[in-house]
Amino acid sequence: MSPLPATIPALVRTKVRAAVRRPSRTTPQEAESRTLVLRLCSLLLQYPDAELAAARPVLTATVEALPPSPAAEHLAAYTAWCTEQEPEALERHYVEMFDLRRKSSLYLTYYLHGDTRRRGMALLTLAQRYRAAGWDTDGSELPDHLPVVLEFAALGGPRAGEAPLRQHRRGLELIQRALTDADSPYRHVLAALLTLLPPATEADLQAVAELAAQGPPNEDVGLDPYGSGEFAPPDAFVPPEQASPTLVPPMSTPPHPEGSR
Repeated sequence: MSPLPATIPALVRTKVRAAVRRPSRTTPQEAESRTLVLRLCSLLLQYPDAELAAARPVLTATVEALPPSPAAEHLAAYTAWCTEQEPEALERHYVEMFDLRRKSSLYLTYYLHGDTRRRGMALLTLAQRYRAAGWDTDGSELPDHLPVVLEFAALGGPRAGEAPLRQHRRGLELIQRALTDADSPYRHVLAALLTLLPPATEADLQAVAELAAQGPPNEDVGLDPYGSGEFAPPDAFVPPEQASPTLVPPMSTPPHPEGSR
């Protein structure tokens, strides 16, 4: 969205920007398709264990049955690649992209707050949001893990459910760029998700470019639980430290060491 003229009162400019970012009203059929796309993104971004690998024909058929849309095209591009891969190759690629690359971590609050108390508070806020909506996660993943956030978005709807996705729009953009730079087919899953969100603003794109160029500051502060240590700048970019690959199914994921898979 291009900047609004300075002659427009600040209150009006704020309301216009809010209206642009607010999800538009959809028909029941569009809402159902949107929910399905979110759930598919959640599934496809989970660790490709044997169960998920065996479900590839069903997932592919489900994607093919989606109404035509940019999101459906991106998901079809991913499933076409996925169905041709050996299970072991899928596992290795997933670990390389999401466990070993800091700029494509799936833990969203890192992109805003780093591994700090500010991030801990963000995790607590997410967990409280889930509980307030009546959704009880199994606790096997941190609440900012993207597949978890996507499942909540599918359950909660475009306004309240998708609010965490809109809040972390810049982090999602950075993940998609990192996957594109790595030529990973997972870039299509992120691209499908981004088609559902409000377009990135010039400020968003500039912030993402700066994060991609500067990289994370060296900060080593633990979470206890979900928070201890010093505050980081609001836009600090500190993805998790590189971790050893942990090949564990998404449906029964392991206890998460503090801030890393």
